[in-house]
Amino acid sequence: MPAAVEQVSKWLRLVEDAILALLLSSMIGLAAAQVIMRNFFDTGIYWGDSAVRVAVLWVAMVGAMVASRNDEHIRIDLANHFLTNIGKQAAKRFVNLFTCLVLALFAWSSLDFIRFEYEDQTIAFANVPAWVCEAIMPFGAVVMAIRYGLQVIWPKL
Repeated sequence: MPAAVEQVSKWLRLVEDAILALLLSSMIGLAAAQVIMRNFFDTGIYWGDSAVRVAVLWVAMVGAMVASRNDEHIRIDLANHFLTNIGKQAAKRFVNLFTCLVLALFAWSSLDFIRFEYEDQTIAFANVPAWVCEAIMPFGAVVMAIRYGLQVIWPKL
């Protein structure tokens, strides 16, 4: 892989790790605070449950981005036991290309969905627009599509 691609990839890894750690700790902290406040003080944060649901979406997408960078998504690779090295490389490229195309379609569709949410001015929680909370979907899909597209060119075996 070219040095420039490696540098961008390294920077993305650091950003993804930091975002994932921040999101996960915030989500756990907010959920725990909600439970404690409800059980011991008969109160809670009005928008807390909605914020936790949004955080779950963000953790899932950023987690998927991390899995794609390490090529650790769930797969069934029965064919790999029967293929030669050249066959494995061809199969890997085909799977990566298919994954890239599916992610591109998901990015396009989720972008369309966000456009509708923006037009409807839907509120997710605490006056935060829903489209802002859902913006991780096309962003994450584009990042993963780029990664799998690069793996079509430079497959990891």
